Amino acid sequence: MKIKSMLALACAFAASVVITNAQTNQNNERYMEKLKLTQEWDKTFPKSDKVRHSKVTFTNRYGITLAADLYVPKNADGKLPAIAVSGPFGAVKEQASGLYAQTMAEHGYITLAFDPSFTGESGGEPRYVASPDINTEDFSAAVDFLVMRDDVDAERIGILGICGWGGFAINAAAIDTRIKATVASTMYDMTRVTANGYFDTMDADARYELRKQLNAQRTADAENGSYALAGGVVDPLPEDAPQFVKDYYAYYKTPRGYHKRSLNSNGGWNKTSALSLLNMPILAYSDEIRSAVLLIHGEKAHSRYFSEDAFKKLKGDNKELMIIPGANHTDLYDRTDVIPFDKIDAFFGEYLKR
Repeated sequence: MKIKSMLALACAFAASVVITNAQTNQNNERYMEKLKLTQEWDKTFPKSDKVRHSKVTFTNRYGITLAADLYVPKNADGKLPAIAVSGPFGAVKEQASGLYAQTMAEHGYITLAFDPSFTGESGGEPRYVASPDINTEDFSAAVDFLVMRDDVDAERIGILGICGWGGFAINAAAIDTRIKATVASTMYDMTRVTANGYFDTMDADARYELRKQLNAQRTADAENGSYALAGGVVDPLPEDAPQFVKDYYAYYKTPRGYHKRSLNSNGGWNKTSALSLLNMPILAYSDEIRSAVLLIHGEKAHSRYFSEDAFKKLKGDNKELMIIPGANHTDLYDRTDVIPFDKIDAFFGEYLKR
């Protein structure tokens, strides 16, 4: 009698698990936003004949549906290591992140280049919003997608963030222990630069004035029923523009890197996006990251100090800082003769055991 009762209980439990899983899948499908994905190749880089490319979608923990490009080596066999890629801040997956992802797929990894929430082909309303919490979560949601694939080894997943998403990648590594290795290329800490200005020149009074301006903009947006945009890279380019602004223009505003869905190439972020970046330092717990981290920056980049200071806080003998001689910030977006892909491959190869 006891055996029959135990069997009945086990069967009931198994049935409940099946029903629960089915309900979960139905709920995921129900809440997944229907995205309109471009099918033609509209990248700023040529298509490789060494990898298979497809468009995919997945949801993050906030129910936002993300759009991504999946790159799989054509000679893939068995379970492979995988890398999720995003950035720069204000770019889309058809720009630098796609180039990195496709190139790393050529090196034997399954890679996923995704548009962050509220941008590109990804969902989320209102459009063109940045969030230190949600954008960090986007990386973990990409890991969720990868661990569910039959061709991915769930114990060999890394992430790669470029520019502002380099900072979010480090934050994700501090949160998500499933991430075994992280690369941050030409990294920006967007919370630090927003709160302190370039080279930490802003003080508390300047931050207060910035908060006043941003909250006045909130009132204006509420009255208008729409969100004002901050504008992308300045165009036309002033003759007295700083060199790093000229570098941004040379990438985002010319055929080299322009894309119609890129915020930096066009109207930019919502002005009030900066509010959440002001009070939430994303690298607060970076010293607790136990997995491997590689920081890459250009010698002549105006942003170099972000990586150098971030590296000083990291702990452990599995952390590295690589400075590229003569390179500026945007050289590491798309210059394949400058981006150290062999080093990135060696780093991921060691810690993801390729």
